[in-house]
Amino acid sequence: VPMGVLSCMKYLMFIFNVLVFAGGTCLAAVGLWVAVDPSGLQDIVAARAVLSAGAYVLLAVGIALSLLGFLGCCGALRRSRPLLLL
Repeated sequence: VPMGVLSCMKYLMFIFNVLVFAGGTCLAAVGLWVAVDPSGLQDIVAARAVLSAGAYVLLAVGIALSLLGFLGCCGALRRSRPLLLL
């Protein structure tokens, strides 16, 4: 396999993992915002108790995606197979 193809794959995997990390961080931020200060969404959250529990689900999924994206970025830059398989 030519070296240029491997380099391109490395940077594409890095960019994809950065996007996963950014998305996870945004989900965690929204989950934290709704869990800590639901006054902006008080009418919606007060109407359904499931939505208040959904804030914690968003927080957990966001943290998991952020961690996964970070480890993927490290794995792509270092060409570490175990980190990429994780």
